Amino acid sequence: MKVFWNACKQSIKLPQKQAVFALNRVGMDITVIYMFILLALASVPALLEQILLEQSAVPIQTFFLLIYFFIFYYLILVVIIFSLLSILAYIASLITKMLNRKLRFSILWKMAAFTTTLPLFLFTLFSFFYPLNHLFLIICVLYIFTVIIKIILIYPKRVRHSS
Repeated sequence: MKVFWNACKQSIKLPQKQAVFALNRVGMDITVIYMFILLALASVPALLEQILLEQSAVPIQTFFLLIYFFIFYYLILVVIIFSLLSILAYIASLITKMLNRKLRFSILWKMAAFTTTLPLFLFTLFSFFYPLNHLFLIICVLYIFTVIIKIILIYPKRVRHSS
């Protein structure tokens, strides 16, 4: 559990150089599990909303509600977020090539995943109090792209060997 806590603390410090290199040493398995935990946390407001709605409508046993929520909300959310992280990492790899930096897709995917920590925490917090609109999503995407570009610029340029 300590490794996830350390990853969370370092993720909040992004794009600081020390945080970038500390997160670079975190394994991909830890990163994926970390994302599952973050997305579960971000799903709590929607789950509570469903539970409160079910109390006022036709009652469903909590067990079935949790199964329904897991299949039709959490699983779909995970697939969408992981797909978007892959697209973001691909775009970042194109930027990396344009800037002639030494980065691979897997590192960019990992950094993109850790960059979502702060937006997901804010989403979770604000969802309890306010209905969020597209403006929040746009701000989050701009934040993530900005941090990813700053992370790319931290890494050294690729050295060309002359033959």
